[in-house]
Amino acid sequence: MTAVTEILPSDKGPKDRSGSSRTCIVTRESGSPDELIRFVAGPDGRVVPDLKRQLPGRGCWVRAERRLVEKAVAKKLFARALRAEVKAETALVDEVDRLLAEQLAGMMNMARKAGQFVSGATKTEQAVRGLAALGVFHAIDAAADGVRKIDQARKAMSFVADDETEIPAFRPFATAEMEGLLGSNAFIHAAALAGQAGEGVVKRAIMLEKYRGSVPVRAEGGADKPQQ
Repeated sequence: MTAVTEILPSDKGPKDRSGSSRTCIVTRESGSPDELIRFVAGPDGRVVPDLKRQLPGRGCWVRAERRLVEKAVAKKLFARALRAEVKAETALVDEVDRLLAEQLAGMMNMARKAGQFVSGATKTEQAVRGLAALGVFHAIDAAADGVRKIDQARKAMSFVADDETEIPAFRPFATAEMEGLLGSNAFIHAAALAGQAGEGVVKRAIMLEKYRGSVPVRAEGGADKPQQ
């Protein structure tokens, strides 16, 4: 009996608009492109993450979770989905994390230039209390007292907001990592403000958080670090 090769979902290229949703090759579940990461076959036969969804050629999609990319590598799902002899090594998992982190840092710099990203404990707290913040950011190694003070403002403003939701908080980078990514723009506390660029910062922070499987920081009197 001839073996049947399983065909996994893929697209024909970055301009393929055949569907508004994409299918993860690991879970087989459909989702918005914003929830998944596109991968293509590079010219050297390596699997390449296409975070901007612009690289030419057939692509496949994996939900933006580290464990699912690990599974796709282990089960050699990329070769089947891309219908090509490609190499997907374990280093691909960390490469995706690095690219997501660089994408977030780049968006922070863009938002800062647009006046939609401020840093410093005082400016961050003011943005929260003025309901101007879309999200707040702390260095992983930020002092607990500084985080707690901003947490208190987030909690207080949740009672003022129309939908009573807390402004989300993220702790994506340690100070040393931020200095490498942002240079002189590294921060201990910061806030993304209303506007397209500020929204882009929060959107990319959420994707990085989901990829790493981090536990969101809650404004419930604690300043616990997210679990990796």
